[in-house]
Amino acid sequence: MAKYRRLWFLLIAIVGVTFTLLGYFGAEVYRAAPPIPDRTVSANGDTLMTEESILDGQTAWQSVGGMQLGSIWGHGAYQAPDWTADWLHRELENWLEIAAQETFGQGWHELNGQQQNALQYDLKTEYRTNSYDEATDTLHLSERRTRAIAETADYYSRLFSNSPELQATRENYAMKENTLPSAERREQMTEFFFWTAWAAATERPGSDATYTNNWPHEPLIDNKPTAENVVWSIVSVVLLIAGVGGLVWAWAFLRKEEDDPAAPVKDPLSTFALTPSQKALGKYLLLVVGLFTFQVMLGGFTAHYTVEGQSFYGFNVSEWFPYSLVRTWHIQAALFWIATGFLSAGLFLAPIINGGKDPKFQKLGVNVLFWALVAVVAGSFIGNFLAIAQIMPANLSFWLGHQGYEYVDLGRLWQIGKFLGIVFWLVLMLRGIIPALRQPGDKNLLALLTASVVAIGLFYGAGFFYGERTHISIMEYWRWWIVHLWVEGFFEVFATAALAFIFCSMGLVSRTVATSASLASASLFMLGGVPGTFHHLYFSGTTTPVMAVGATFSALEVVPLVVLGYEAWENWRLKSRAPWMENIRWPLIFFVAVAFWNMLGAGVLGFMINPPVALYYIQGLNTTPTHAHAALFGVYGFLALGFSLLILRYIRPRIVFDERLMKVGFWWLNIGLVLMLFTSLLPIGIIQFVASASEGLWYARSESFMQSELLQTLRWIRTVGDVVFIIGALAVTWQVVKGLFFPDLEPESALPDSQQARA
Repeated sequence: MAKYRRLWFLLIAIVGVTFTLLGYFGAEVYRAAPPIPDRTVSANGDTLMTEESILDGQTAWQSVGGMQLGSIWGHGAYQAPDWTADWLHRELENWLEIAAQETFGQGWHELNGQQQNALQYDLKTEYRTNSYDEATDTLHLSERRTRAIAETADYYSRLFSNSPELQATRENYAMKENTLPSAERREQMTEFFFWTAWAAATERPGSDATYTNNWPHEPLIDNKPTAENVVWSIVSVVLLIAGVGGLVWAWAFLRKEEDDPAAPVKDPLSTFALTPSQKALGKYLLLVVGLFTFQVMLGGFTAHYTVEGQSFYGFNVSEWFPYSLVRTWHIQAALFWIATGFLSAGLFLAPIINGGKDPKFQKLGVNVLFWALVAVVAGSFIGNFLAIAQIMPANLSFWLGHQGYEYVDLGRLWQIGKFLGIVFWLVLMLRGIIPALRQPGDKNLLALLTASVVAIGLFYGAGFFYGERTHISIMEYWRWWIVHLWVEGFFEVFATAALAFIFCSMGLVSRTVATSASLASASLFMLGGVPGTFHHLYFSGTTTPVMAVGATFSALEVVPLVVLGYEAWENWRLKSRAPWMENIRWPLIFFVAVAFWNMLGAGVLGFMINPPVALYYIQGLNTTPTHAHAALFGVYGFLALGFSLLILRYIRPRIVFDERLMKVGFWWLNIGLVLMLFTSLLPIGIIQFVASASEGLWYARSESFMQSELLQTLRWIRTVGDVVFIIGALAVTWQVVKGLFFPDLEPESALPDSQQARA
């Protein structure tokens, strides 16, 4: 370890400091979360709602798909409105109409400018003034506001039922008929919507900003970016420039060059006889491409709902397969197949790390884990269906059906099953790693790989720190531990260490270079990635310090991505080091795509929405799925497919990749993704951004705006990119299936000696 002591100390120090920040300001999230009043009362003392009824409304919202049907505080799906922004604007308009009739005996739009200005002043004063009494845990509302709330709630109760006068609106929002059949639960859900809008409109005690830092943009009550929002946005841009400059300077002047070792004559990985557990990984690859194909098809299906909200080319399918369900399956399938690709890569490496042999009963463990994964996938998908169809009893929905939170939609029981499966994977990995760590020699790279494996195994458990009725601000804190920290942090480190270990084991790079580069990369990922988690929480009921930490460190997340193009070139350059490298050319090409999309999708498109002032106007718009598609598939999707092709190459040593299939698969996936992003999602997001900045978020997500002819055309245009992408996906899937069951066999004389022996 002496050779890498400074790098290890740097990594450990960064992890210690960043997690301290994450924990310290996490406590601030708990302390400063907007209060849920024990009682909300009208001017005459009538109880309008309670803390329990608001939380009942939260669970009702979760049961219909939650964040997969519209959004709350900007987090969720993009076809239906953001319910917070929409409720707030509708309630404000109802208040103004009531006030105009009471004060002037005329409708709001019949008043002159002076009269309207007077009422708008009263509106802003009433809504921004905090009438919550902390001593009695009671929220007091005026009689006028009580009436406005009742009128707004009536609209939502009808919208989520099957009232015929709102059928066209439901179709435009991609909602099924009678989304929430229970009138009692619809009433409770409107109370939850009201509370989220109250927190967005009411100033935090001792502050001139609301509980959600003045989000969403709502000119009627002067909701606009705070001064702190602007300041920390500028700071984040300056830090990005400084970080990139510092990294380029260090890369140019401090990096020590070391000649690559002479490439071995034969592929070192092919000198190991395949172990029983490695041979058993074929079914994992089938699960990867099976879920991949299912997910891609669902993506096209889901996208079509944005133009035909209840139909698929004229066939009414929303009753059983509504937008909220297929979007849930689309996202969950992606997480399952990508995670399976990563897990299979680890299981393939475990025997190699262990000297080319399986620990006792390793194959049995691999088989058990596979069927456990299948059970969790099937159970969670069935549970999603039963919950959104409102067939499942309400008290079981969170546990067996749908948690309602994007990326962790699966019922809690299936989430527990997934966690146990990951822990079991960790055990299988450690059984191969621990004996190797005890052997003499340089084990620093293996130690880093081990640390990432342990983190992946354990940090998914962060999802258990919230429950069905947990305050949504606190839930968001822990949810992003999974979505951001677990996926974007530890999987990133695992991928870096695993690829370095593979190339080092192949003799293509020196152990010193592989270890030093991996430790340095891990430090950079953790520096920005851990506290950068807070950039998702700017407007989720948190305070300015959370915004400051999130803006500062999320800018640094982009810094290591600027050198990934060079890393991609280095990986690609390896193919010419030895003749046998041609056998893994296509996995290498997929790894090159990972670096490109890391730079563009995670870096450029990610930073586009990261600064607080940018996110203030575009949170909840199509700019977010632009980043999400480019980063999730472009980075982790291509990486999982690359791992799968690499494993396929070794567990089927006689396979010859079909050049035509692979070219179609690789290029059509990339071209389809580019078309999807830059001919549809991003243009829609930019047009929405202009609408949000000029009129308010409610308008950018409104029925009238989203159904405009231009946006409808742009959503239809996405079909081209989707079709191209689907063809690429089918080509890769067929290559894997063909490689597993119908490999093209070359004459043995054409194979390297080591592969002849294995064949």
